[in-house]
Amino acid sequence: MLKRYFWVIIALGVVATGCKSKRPTAYQKRKHHIERPVRTKTPVAKDTRKSPSTSNEEVYVSTAPANIPYNERVALYIKEFKGIAQEEMVQYGIPASIKIAQGILESGAGMGELAVRSNNHFGIKCHTGWEGDRVYHNDDAEGECFRKYTHPKYSYRDHSLFLTERSRYRDLFSLKKDDYRGWARGLKKAGYATDPRYPEKVIGIIERYNLNQFDREVLGGTIEESTPAPDESKIATYTVQPGDTLYNISRRFNLTVDTLMKYNGLTDNTISIGQTLYLHPVEN
Repeated sequence: MLKRYFWVIIALGVVATGCKSKRPTAYQKRKHHIERPVRTKTPVAKDTRKSPSTSNEEVYVSTAPANIPYNERVALYIKEFKGIAQEEMVQYGIPASIKIAQGILESGAGMGELAVRSNNHFGIKCHTGWEGDRVYHNDDAEGECFRKYTHPKYSYRDHSLFLTERSRYRDLFSLKKDDYRGWARGLKKAGYATDPRYPEKVIGIIERYNLNQFDREVLGGTIEESTPAPDESKIATYTVQPGDTLYNISRRFNLTVDTLMKYNGLTDNTISIGQTLYLHPVEN
């Protein structure tokens, strides 16, 4: 009897094992392909000049307010970069007026997208041999490579090297250093810009903001001003308004700050609302 029960138990075990089947995998984790940007070093020709952007100095950030009138933005730009442009003129012979005007035009007075993203004020592209930082920006074609700098002054230096190291601009350096009109037209003729009105735009900026005064300073000249003969019955004056500064008043009336201070016996730049300023020399 026990033997019979034993075989029955064995038989039931065999049946249970036969009925059991492998369960298919209910869920298989799916791997999604994610495309990620990968920084690769593009093989380029050896450039003996180190990239300025490899400097360890603090990265430049413009302090100019974003929402100000264009003329005020230009005035701040000139104040910030005139010294750099004059240094470049001394070393490389490119008129400071030309350099500042090109910087204003091509960078939107420092507020253009490329200038803000990369401190590149002259739209200088990577070109063969550039091993520094770069950004990609839509220009003549989509996603073109432009040089990125830690400070705009390196953009000013590369602009000087760009003009002095290319033979097509050689004729420019035979012009007088204060011949900004000749330089503006010569840049267009040499192929610097495709805009047919590029020379007129550069010249217009120089003359509107009196940028050629910086050329004369470098060349050792003095700023020439037309000083009308004093006429006590017709002396022009200006009443200071809220937001006025000596600088913007002097620009408005085509004077220098020093001249305006001299006309009014001022010893510093302090002025007050409602104050009357003389715009011509006044005796006593």
